[in-house]
Amino acid sequence: MPNRDNHQIAALRKNYQLADLDESSIKSDPMEQFSLWFNVALESEITEPNAMILSTVSPEGSPSLRTVLLKGLEADGFIFFTNYESEKGRHISNNKNVAILFLWLDLERQVRITGKAVKLDTLASETYFKSRPVDSQIGAWASSQSEVVPGREYLEEKFESMKQRFTDGEIPLPPFWGGYKVVPSKMEFWQGRPNRLHDRILYTRADNEWKIERLSP
Repeated sequence: MPNRDNHQIAALRKNYQLADLDESSIKSDPMEQFSLWFNVALESEITEPNAMILSTVSPEGSPSLRTVLLKGLEADGFIFFTNYESEKGRHISNNKNVAILFLWLDLERQVRITGKAVKLDTLASETYFKSRPVDSQIGAWASSQSEVVPGREYLEEKFESMKQRFTDGEIPLPPFWGGYKVVPSKMEFWQGRPNRLHDRILYTRADNEWKIERLSP
């Protein structure tokens, strides 16, 4: 890469100044604080406010990242759905420790979460599955997620095959598909501030209580 491109990249910067984050005004429970921020993200109409970057670890210890969509928020965690036989599903089966990141650049905010991914029961997965558009339900059956395929045509043919299979009646929940809840042990709220003196508030769970600390930027 030419040096001038590196100079251009190094010169990229923004002086954040939309809001602040102070210990005196935040909620004592990080899930309540997250709900406040998430509602702001929804109201701001930014693209995919429920997009979250999920990090898992392979059996060999290699980290892996991908973006998934938050599909449920409960008092004790964050819910998403996937193919259990996908790479992330296999990773979680081996190691339940995960990390997720919500990045809302337009709001100059991000939330980092570490915790454990716990499988939802079949009823919860089935309830959500039935709420999906029919083509999305068929897509779940058609996709052997993360597996190598010979081409796009193969996927489209498999989708059409599944569509014919389920022409009559309700589409059942695939046995290899369902939900997880990420139960947090740490949550960090980051608010961009001027001069790179960003606000970072860390919640750490200990003995069923949340400890709140400010981190240096």
